[in-house]
Amino acid sequence: MIIERLKALRGKVETRTLVLLVALVGVPSLFLSIADEVAEGETAALDRRLLLAFRSPGDPSDPLGPRWFEESMRDITALGGFTVVTLLTIVATLLLVFHQRRREALIFAGTVILAYASSEVLKAFYDRDRPMIVAHGSIVYSQSFPSGHSTAAAATFLTLATVLASVESNRRTKALIYALAITAMIAVGVSRVYLGVHWPTDVLAGWALGATWALAAWIVLVVSQPKRA
Repeated sequence: MIIERLKALRGKVETRTLVLLVALVGVPSLFLSIADEVAEGETAALDRRLLLAFRSPGDPSDPLGPRWFEESMRDITALGGFTVVTLLTIVATLLLVFHQRRREALIFAGTVILAYASSEVLKAFYDRDRPMIVAHGSIVYSQSFPSGHSTAAAATFLTLATVLASVESNRRTKALIYALAITAMIAVGVSRVYLGVHWPTDVLAGWALGATWALAAWIVLVVSQPKRA
């Protein structure tokens, strides 16, 4: 009985370690790979084709779908905007502190701040222009690569999901938490392309960057977890 349990535990640890190693190498590498392709102009044709796929044939100024859908996409894109992310971060951090989860609060808030800051630095570094082949469905103020909304959405929702999952014992509930976080992240990214304010590769890079910060948060969360007496 004891030997079987030890074997099962070993299997879980090895699987978890393998997943962690793959993620540690794969996610940041994905961002660097996309950035390299973008810098060399290798993605230009694909970016243009995918961006126009969200527009009515023959009329790039008209997004696909009825007007209410376009307005809904603006609402969705706001989930990754500075105002919503800031408010969500403040509220979630305060709630975590209130529930004596100061470690989790610090990790969550720090991750969001670092993700946002890194996005702004990389925008200035790559200095990629916004798409100008379609009308913008949202006001923009900065450069295009990587998508700040996508970065913020990935970092914020995935890290928050990790924090919530760490205090939840039910596996189905954990799966639901992560599913909702991933859905929100994807929705925000797609909305940026739909509204014509980002190239698809901007969004992919933003997801990779945000996920990298969320992964870092998960590692810190696990490593800094107090040992049970």
